[in-house]
Amino acid sequence: MSAKPFEAVQAGDVIGPRTLTFTRDKLVRYAGASGDFNPIHYNDEYARSVSLPGVIVHGMLTMGAAIDVVVAWAGGPGAVVDYEVRFSRPVPVPALGQAAVEVSGKVTSLDAEARTARVALTVAHEGHKVLGKALVTVRLA
Repeated sequence: MSAKPFEAVQAGDVIGPRTLTFTRDKLVRYAGASGDFNPIHYNDEYARSVSLPGVIVHGMLTMGAAIDVVVAWAGGPGAVVDYEVRFSRPVPVPALGQAAVEVSGKVTSLDAEARTARVALTVAHEGHKVLGKALVTVRLA
């Protein structure tokens, strides 16, 4: 990937949208890779016992997958200077099928001296934001 030139970016530019899909299989693979075997990510009965609607996506998986739309736009993961989110709502995953999460971004500000762009992400499932205050700062070429 080649880095996006700073001069090619303006405040207000839209990034995406992209649809992410999560299945129970993906949750199992992520649990193995991350070591996060909390039963809320694979056991419906347990998830409901702690007041969740059922099995939910790992928050860090949602966060990591969502930033990919900005990484691809900016030219690679090395462009990311800062990333912050607030987990605001769980993403339930049905036993069969998948959960869809819509991701889009908007350049909110530019810093010419640092050659950085600040991107606000909108990350939603069924019309509800699942990541609040999702902000990414990327360094551009």
